[in-house]
Amino acid sequence: MIPPAIGQLSGQAVLDEMPHLAALLHACVADGASVGYILPFDLAAAAAFWRDKVAPGVAARTRALLVARIEGRIVGSVQLNWDTPPNQPHRADVAKLLVAPGHRRAGIARALMAALEREAHLRGRVLLTLDTRSGDAAEQLYLSLGYRVVGIIPEYCLDPDGVRIDSTTIMFKALPARTPAALGSAA
Repeated sequence: MIPPAIGQLSGQAVLDEMPHLAALLHACVADGASVGYILPFDLAAAAAFWRDKVAPGVAARTRALLVARIEGRIVGSVQLNWDTPPNQPHRADVAKLLVAPGHRRAGIARALMAALEREAHLRGRVLLTLDTRSGDAAEQLYLSLGYRVVGIIPEYCLDPDGVRIDSTTIMFKALPARTPAALGSAA
C-alpha cells in the first residue's frame, strides 16, 4: 500500500478542501465513528462542522488540521487544539482522528498521530489530552502510542445510531519536555 503524505491545511485550505473533508467525516460517522454526531448525518452538516468549528481555529492559529493523502486524495485527518487558558501553555488537545473506512489498518492513523506530536513539540506543548469511546479500536491505538488512561466516564454520549449510551475514556500523553523559556514563547 502507498504510504500517506501528511500535511497541514491553512484556514483557506480547509474551506477549499471542504467537500473532501465533509465526505471523510460523513463516511466515518456512517461507519459508526463516535465523533459527536448522530445518524442521519448529511454532507451539509459535515461541511458545517469544518466551516464553523475547524476553519476559524485554523485561521486564528489556535488549531492545526493535519491531513493524510493517498494519491492526492484526503483519507484521514486529526486536529491539535492549543487554545488553552494562560496557565496551560504546555498542553494541547487531540481531536477527531478520522480515517476513511476503506483505508483503515494501513498505518494512516499512526502517521497522523506522529505528525500531530511533532506539531505539538514545535509549539512547546508537552502534554496531550484526548477522549475516545471506551472499547473502540482507537483506544487500543492510543494505548499503543503511549497514551495513558486517566479514567472512564460512564454513559457519556449516544452512539451514532442514537440507541446506546457509550462510555468515554479520558487519556493523556506526556511528550519530551522543553525548557520553560521555550514553553512561554511557543505560539
